[in-house]
Formats: sequence, structure tokens, C-alpha cells
Amino acid sequence: MRITVFGATGGVGQEIVGQALAAGHEVTAVVRDPDRLPERLDRAALAAVVRLDDPAAVRAAVAGRDAVLSGLGSRGRRADGVAERLTGRILTAMEAEGVRRLVVVSAVPVGPEPAGDRLVDRLALKVVGAVLADVYADLARMEAALARSATDWTAVRPPKLTDGPLTGVYRRVVGGAPRGSRSVSRADVAHAMLALVEDPAAVQQGVGVAY
Repeated sequence: MRITVFGATGGVGQEIVGQALAAGHEVTAVVRDPDRLPERLDRAALAAVVRLDDPAAVRAAVAGRDAVLSGLGSRGRRADGVAERLTGRILTAMEAEGVRRLVVVSAVPVGPEPAGDRLVDRLALKVVGAVLADVYADLARMEAALARSATDWTAVRPPKLTDGPLTGVYRRVVGGAPRGSRSVSRADVAHAMLALVEDPAAVQQGVGVAY
């Protein structure tokens, strides 16, 4: 596939780029600062590296792509609307170029409460939701923008992200979240995102991913 990855210097974005290249995909990376692209990613293997703050370059980066994947999001407790704002740029570029498939990272608290969760799990989710309320509100607005768009979007909703290894073994729930969602590695979130690109059941859906 020919794919474009936004947020390629972030934890999930780096994993998407690395796994996509390893699978033989043609990858264009869109980043806020090209100098922050980690050495472990083979810059020479990338089709292009594009700055996120250049609208013309962003539009060119999505033109003719089979899919766009985004690891964009807040790096702290205060989101400042970053997910909504930057995803809006992606949607504008995709709609201008007629590109439809988009897979983004969101979070478990943005979706419905996992069915059958124990009381302790529900309470833990509420505590995390209160601490990161600004971040989750931003992600909820991002998902609302996706729903209004003309794209074939999927919002992947992980719980706590870890730096664990790629296992390829995790649970997925389309339209909900796995019961007892506690954590999942960034590597496995990236794996799920790449797999979901070609899953028609995930189009215009939130998908919970967790161990």
C-alpha cells in the first residue's frame, strides 16, 4: 500500500512507520519537526518527510494514497485542542484530494463503557477520565469531526499505552472496548491500526484495542 503517517515522531507514529516499512509499504511521514525523526527509522526508505505546518505539502502528501494513519495527540495533560485541530488539517487535505481511508488514535474513555466491566475497572476509568479530562474532550471533538467528514474513518481507542514489545496478540472490539481494558503497547496499537486499514467492518467505527 501507499500510506501517509501523521505524527511519525510520536510513540505510536514511529511504530506505524517502522512496521509499515517492514511490511513493504510505501510510506510518507508527516511531522512537526523533521529533525526529531528518530535514527532507528530509515529516512532513506521513506518516500518523503513532510512538515505538518505546510498545508500545500500536507495535501501533496495525501494525494493518491491508499490510506492515511495518524498517531497525532497530546503529549501531556493539557491538550490545547491539538487532536481536533491537526486532524482537521488532515481531513481538509484528504477531502480536497478525494482520499477516503483514515485510521487515527483516540482513547478508551471517548467510547462507550466496556460491557461487563468490574466495579474496580469502571472506577479506575472514571479516575483516569477526570485526570485527563481535557485530553479526552479534545479526542471526543476530533471523533465528532471524523463523523462529520466524507472519509472512511476508524478511531482506534486504546487504554493506557506502554512501551512494551510488539506481540500481535490483543483483543479488538468494533464499536466498543474489550472488557477489563487496562493497557496495550504502542507497538500493538500500530499493528492494529495497520490491520484495520483493510477491515470493512471497522469503517466509520471506534475500535477498542487492549490486552
